[in-house]
Amino acid sequence: MAKVLILGAGYGGVTTAVQLEKAGVPFTLINKHEYHYFTTLLHEPAGGRNRFEEYYVPLRELLRKPTSLTLKDTVLKLVPSQNKVVTDQGVYRYDVLVVALGNAPEYFGIPGMKEYALPLRSLETARTIHRHIESTFASYHTDLDERKLCIVVGGAGLTGVELCGELAEWLPELAAKYGIPYNKVQLINLEAAPTILPMLDEQLREVARDVLTGKGVTLRTGTPIVRVHEHSVELQSGEVIGAATVIWTGGVRANPLIEQAGFSVDARGRALVRETLQSVDHDNVFVIGDSACYTDRDGKPLPPTGQVASQMGDAVAVNVARFLKRRPLEPFSFENMGTLASLGSDVGVGEVKGFKTAGVSAGLMKEASKLKYLWKIGGWRLLSMKKGQVRRKG
Repeated sequence: MAKVLILGAGYGGVTTAVQLEKAGVPFTLINKHEYHYFTTLLHEPAGGRNRFEEYYVPLRELLRKPTSLTLKDTVLKLVPSQNKVVTDQGVYRYDVLVVALGNAPEYFGIPGMKEYALPLRSLETARTIHRHIESTFASYHTDLDERKLCIVVGGAGLTGVELCGELAEWLPELAAKYGIPYNKVQLINLEAAPTILPMLDEQLREVARDVLTGKGVTLRTGTPIVRVHEHSVELQSGEVIGAATVIWTGGVRANPLIEQAGFSVDARGRALVRETLQSVDHDNVFVIGDSACYTDRDGKPLPPTGQVASQMGDAVAVNVARFLKRRPLEPFSFENMGTLASLGSDVGVGEVKGFKTAGVSAGLMKEASKLKYLWKIGGWRLLSMKKGQVRRKG
């Protein structure tokens, strides 16, 4: 029996595994955790909405057939020339490999960013951000250091803007909890580009800007960070902002293991793939999600989003099954369902299949998209486990 190996249990890897299980194709899934977490929603628990337990699901709840083997292990090296993967626990051989290893932060060479900024990219980093903010507020009265009450979020794409929306609702509660006058608290979103949310049109960007500033967020575009210190950030203008909390959401690149393995990659370290999502270098290696550089019909690489990764997972599951049967593979075609950005627990902005939406309706559509994903990967059983849990901690 052919050995199918999947690396990573993010949106792409889990979708591939779920679809292969439905098709009756045995596989082994290697992931460094025993659960799948909802990467695109991490801003919610990081910013104080809901319990962290509501943002992940054990892999055993998703993959239940005895032919679907899940292993908790850490990938150390890919050796595609020998059809093997090296991990903490040993060496795994494969006939077909699906690489869905996700991303790593892109710091753009900014000094001090890696050392002092907190990235938001995993369940652990979301917990770290949440605990760090609360601990700095809790310790404020010991030295009255105003920098403890300043939070800088670098990057105003989806993750940065959505995080600011959550923090803007949580920080007043936190200030009241620790007896801190809220007028002393600063929440600053810095963006080097001239606009926030570049994937949306100008009208929706203005709505988002108005909502966030109305909640007390200071938005500064065209403001590159040039250096990060332990308790401050330095801007290109020479201005220095004192802040005990700096969060980086300004960009990602592929997992470095891909480039180290010798795959042909783009400037962000993503493996170049064919229209079938096979590596351009190896017929029996499929690469998806943030690990892959797939050029769409407009000539641009698809962005590293959960929507892209999930659709790639669907397509790769079909092609892995066809590859094993030595049938012609099918080209991948991305269907852009749109973009929704939450601006807190109740409102948002976005565009879905050409329809623009803002306010409460966009917030409801964002919540509906979460339920749709739960249904896709786990059906009614998972949906019933997770739905009804959206609430702010009191």
